[in-house]
Amino acid sequence: MAAQAPLTRVGYGYDVHRLARGRKLILGGVELRHPAGLMGHSDADVLCHAIADSLLGAASLGDIGQHFPDSDPRWRGASSLALLGYVAEMLRRSRFSVVNVDSTVVAEAPRIMPHAAAMRVNIARALGVPAARISVKATTNERLGDIGRGRGICAHAVSLITAAATARPVGQSATP
Repeated sequence: MAAQAPLTRVGYGYDVHRLARGRKLILGGVELRHPAGLMGHSDADVLCHAIADSLLGAASLGDIGQHFPDSDPRWRGASSLALLGYVAEMLRRSRFSVVNVDSTVVAEAPRIMPHAAAMRVNIARALGVPAARISVKATTNERLGDIGRGRGICAHAVSLITAAATARPVGQSATP
């Protein structure tokens, strides 16, 4: 009997939050100096949220709002890196492993690339993979739309996961 080929899946994630004074700006688990931070129930880290959604989608495990709803007080102010760790555990329980993640932050300010290496390390640690498997890029919106006017920040992520052909998703909720 021939060995079954590994199961490989791709997932896409997107997140956007508006900027508001009086909040810390956290991206990829790094606190950036900026006069405003992202609004949200957790720390509103759009980069981690987009990556989490891409991984959950690849594994057919729903989305971040399903597992960490803003109606649940447990997630108020939560670290998005911790949420990403929970997603990684869901993947492991479903016998999936992360091959790589490619992400892009879209923001007019602050400059992201000076912090990208630290973000990659944080994200890799949360996912339990080498930092070489994580890509963090940045671009602007060329001053177009609300993001271009500096009213918000968004992130896109694509992930590749793999598992044995017999892998099956288990459960549909996070276990903190």
